[in-house]
Amino acid sequence: MSNLTSRHSLKKTLASRSLSSKLSLGIVLLAIPIFVLALGILFVQSRNNIKKEATEHAQSVLNTTMQRVNRYLMAVETATNINAWEAIDTPTPDSLLALTHRVVKLNPHVSGCSISTEPYFFENMGRYFSAYSIRKDKASPHSTLQSPDSILTVVEEEYEYFEKIWYKTPLTLNKPCWVNYYDEADSLELTLDGMIASYGKPLYDSRKRLIGIISTDISLIHLSHVITSEKPYPNSYFMMLGPDGHYIIHPDTTQLFTHAIFDTPALNALGREMASGEQGTISLNIDGKPSLVCFQPVQGTPWSLALVCPESDILRSYHRLVIIIIPLLFAGLLVILVFAKQAVAHALAPLNQLLTKTQSIAAGNYEVYIPRSDRPDAVGQLQNNFATMLQSLNFHMGSIRYTAGQAEQRNAELAQATKLAKEAVQQKTVFIQNVTHQIRTPLNIVMGFTQVLRDYTADAMQPSLSDEETKNITQTMKHNAQTLNRLVQMLYDSSALGINDELNSHQIDNVSCNDVAKEAMSYVKLHYPELNVSFNSSVPSDLCIKTNQLYLMRSLRELLYNAAKYSDGQRVAISVSATENAVTFTVEDTGKGISEADHDLIFEPFTKVDDLTEGLGLGLPLAKRHINNLGGNISLDTEYHDGCRFIVTLPRS
Repeated sequence: MSNLTSRHSLKKTLASRSLSSKLSLGIVLLAIPIFVLALGILFVQSRNNIKKEATEHAQSVLNTTMQRVNRYLMAVETATNINAWEAIDTPTPDSLLALTHRVVKLNPHVSGCSISTEPYFFENMGRYFSAYSIRKDKASPHSTLQSPDSILTVVEEEYEYFEKIWYKTPLTLNKPCWVNYYDEADSLELTLDGMIASYGKPLYDSRKRLIGIISTDISLIHLSHVITSEKPYPNSYFMMLGPDGHYIIHPDTTQLFTHAIFDTPALNALGREMASGEQGTISLNIDGKPSLVCFQPVQGTPWSLALVCPESDILRSYHRLVIIIIPLLFAGLLVILVFAKQAVAHALAPLNQLLTKTQSIAAGNYEVYIPRSDRPDAVGQLQNNFATMLQSLNFHMGSIRYTAGQAEQRNAELAQATKLAKEAVQQKTVFIQNVTHQIRTPLNIVMGFTQVLRDYTADAMQPSLSDEETKNITQTMKHNAQTLNRLVQMLYDSSALGINDELNSHQIDNVSCNDVAKEAMSYVKLHYPELNVSFNSSVPSDLCIKTNQLYLMRSLRELLYNAAKYSDGQRVAISVSATENAVTFTVEDTGKGISEADHDLIFEPFTKVDDLTEGLGLGLPLAKRHINNLGGNISLDTEYHDGCRFIVTLPRS
C-alpha cells in the first residue's frame, strides 16, 4: 500500500513538472519573438519619426533663411528702383555720380552702385561713361554702419563694359534682373571680394531711348554670412547655385565660381532639380556621407538655395536610443522570465479552483458547474471525472432552473403588460384632458366675444364699438374658430376613419412645389398675421410633382404652424430645393429649439415635449404619417442649433 501511494505521488509530481515545463517553454517561445518584433518596430518607427521631424525642421530653417535673403535682396531692388527715375529725369555726369553715391550711402547692405551709359551718350565724355560708387572699408564685411568717408565715387577708367554680364544681361532681357559673376579686374584698386551679385535695370528716357544700365552690387561673401547665420545642426551648411549649376555660395570657398554641382556625378539629380527652379527634399550621398538636402529657388533670381544636413547629425538622438535599448533588452528578457514563472502558476490555478468546487459539493451545494476539459494532463483528467459525476445532478438542476425561468419570464411579461396598460390608461386620460382643454379654451373665447357683441347690440345705452375694436374681436373669434377647426381635423385624421381615408386617397394631383409652399405660408399668416415668414426657392415656378395636395398641404402647414407657435418669432422660413430624384421642403425657425433628449419623442402620437404648452401631441406625428404615406420622409435636422429645422423629402416621380 505504501509503495502504491509513493508511485502515485511520483506520477503526480512528474505530471506537474511536465506541465510546468511545457507552459514555461511555450510562454518564453511566444514572448521572445513578440518582444524582438516590438523592439524592431520601435527602432524603425523611431528612425522614420526622427527623419520626418528633421526634414520638417530643416525645411523650416530653409524657409526662414529664404525670407531673410528675400528681404535682403528686396532692399537692394527697392533702392535701385526708387532711384532709377532720377537718373532718367536728369541724366548728367554729375547727377549720375551723386546718385550712385546716395544709393551706396543710404543702403548699408549695398557694396557698390554703377550707372553705365550707352556709347557716346555724353559726347564730351567720349564712348565710355560709368559712374561708380563703392565702399572702401571692407575690413568688417558684417558691419552695416559705414561712414560717408568710406564711400568712393569716381568715373571708371575706360574699358569695354558693354560686354560684361552685369550690363549685357538686363539689356538682353530688357527687364531688371539679378546676375552673379567673379570680378577679376580691379581698376579702382579696391576689392569686393571678387564674388559679386548685381541687380541691373535698363534706363530709358521719355522717348524710349536707352540711356544705360543702373547696377547695384552686393558682396556674395556678405550674403553668405547672412544665409549661414542660422544652421539646424552643427555640421549642416548652405549652398547656392547659379543658373548654370556653378556654386556661388559654399562652405568650401575653392568651389566658388570655378566648380559646378554637375562636376560631381552623385549630385547630378540634385543639380537638375535646383537648376530647373524646383523645390523639395532629397536624400543622397555627399562626399560619401548620407545627407538630407532641402532646396528651393530664390524668388526673383536665377539662383537656388539648398540646406545640406548630414544624417549623422540628424540621427544622433537615434544612436543614443540604441544605447538605451540594449539595457532595455536585457530588462525585457528578465521580465519575460518573471512572466513565464507567473504564467505557470496561473496555469496550475485551476487545481485550486477545482478543490474549492469539490469542497462546495461536499458541503451539499450541487449548483456548482464543472466544465469538461480537453487537456490530457492530470488536471484535465481530474476535471473531467468530476464533470461526469455531476452530469446527472446538473440534468435535474437544469430542469428545475428551466421551470423557474419560465415562471420568471411569464411574470416579467405580465409586469410589462400591466405597465403598458397603465401607461395607455394614463395617456388616454391625459389626451382626453388635453382635448377638453384645447376645445374649451377657444370655444370659451368665441362665446365670450359673442356675449360682448350681443350686449353691445341689445343695450342701446352702451356706446357702440369702434371699427378697430370690432375688427379685433372678429379676428380673435376667427383665429379661435380656425384653431377649433384645426383640432377637429387632427382628431379626425388620428381616428380609424381618418386613417382609412388617407390610405384610400390617390396621389394624382399635379402639385406646384412653389405654390404649395406659398399656400402653407398663407394659412399660417391667417393665425399669425404679424409674423414675418420668408420664402426661398431654388426650383423653377413650373416644377410640379405627382402627389396628394391635401395631405402635403396639411403637413407643411403643421410644420409652419409649430415654427410660428414655438419659435422666438424673429425668423420663420420655408425653402424649396430639388435634386434629380427628389424635392425637399425645409422649414426652419430661430428660438430655443428641441432638446436632444426629446428628439426621439416628437413624432410619437399623443406625446408633448412640454406639458405646459398647448397642443394634443398629434401635429408632428400626423405630418410624418402623411409624408410617409406619400412615399417621402420628414426628419429633424440635428445639426441645426439656432432653433428647429424640419426637412421634408418627396420623390419627384
